Amino acid sequence: MEKRTIIVTGGAGFIGSHLVRLLVNKYPDYHIINVDKLTYAGNLANLKDIEDKPNYSFERLDICDFDAILALMQREHVDGVIHLAAESHVDRSIKDPFTFARTNVMGTLSMLQAAKAAWNGEWEGKLFYHISTDEVYGALQFDGTLFTEDTRYDPHSPYSASKASSDHFVRAFHDTFGMPTIVTNCSNNYGPYQFPEKLIPLFINNIRHRKPLPVYGKGENVRDWLFVEDHARAIDIIFHKGKPGDTYNIGGFNEWKNIDIIKVLIRTTDELLGRPEGADDDLITFVTDRAGHDLRYAIDSRKLQRELGWEPSLQFEEGIRKTVKWYLDNQDWLDNVTSGDYQKYYEQMYKNR
Repeated sequence: MEKRTIIVTGGAGFIGSHLVRLLVNKYPDYHIINVDKLTYAGNLANLKDIEDKPNYSFERLDICDFDAILALMQREHVDGVIHLAAESHVDRSIKDPFTFARTNVMGTLSMLQAAKAAWNGEWEGKLFYHISTDEVYGALQFDGTLFTEDTRYDPHSPYSASKASSDHFVRAFHDTFGMPTIVTNCSNNYGPYQFPEKLIPLFINNIRHRKPLPVYGKGENVRDWLFVEDHARAIDIIFHKGKPGDTYNIGGFNEWKNIDIIKVLIRTTDELLGRPEGADDDLITFVTDRAGHDLRYAIDSRKLQRELGWEPSLQFEEGIRKTVKWYLDNQDWLDNVTSGDYQKYYEQMYKNR
């Protein structure tokens, strides 16, 4: 097997940690460098099982720090970048758009510039792979249409606008400089290690503590859900077999209304906790809808299936049960994250470095 050195940005986060684990375990001859700033969404506890592997290393860096990123790429002779680091919570983007523009736009530009300088036009064997979201496409009606790779961009939130901008920069570096790039746009992910501000882990935790389950509007907004390990497998396949300059959509062909997901979560969590069916139905609380809340997202991933042979491995109910069980079995992780203690630990650890 060839030797490669790959940077995964945001590798201590939800999707990033699953990808890092997959790559480290699957490719022992690769050097996988996890670059993460360790903001609130980054947690090295997500990677305890592989932290001592000889082909894994961690660098606490801000992707906006161009000089530090360039120095790392030159020192380690990096030939691949898989760029996941991003601010990703829509509600936070509405309250603080500047942070999203800095990280998602300027951070991506910093990574692109560092790769351009480090590779210096020697593109053979190099790849800059940028992970994006289906939210850049805007919203769909309930008419059966799906987002394809050719769907026009129409972002509606500061988060999706920042991701759309970063996508455009990646494609511009391919078109202007010839840099080998790939962009993928993925639907909603769920699974272990997701920060509990997102719907599924938040609601599992709330059900566990019998706290209210706040549902935007009437809960009729539809999302396409994908188990996170299936996304990591797709990234692996696309990184190794995808066509530079191309775009691939990654989705689960798995649309659910929010209110229906919440009912499945209640039923599954109550069952695993040994509570009677319907015991926590009254926790559902309808709240004022989010500003600019997109009605429906749905991904057409047939191109990825047709060209590279990827398809989801889990049905939603199976994935949800596996996810709920993980959070209930790892309550120490969940309590540590919700308390914020892990951040204090990292600040102390890196204070004098």
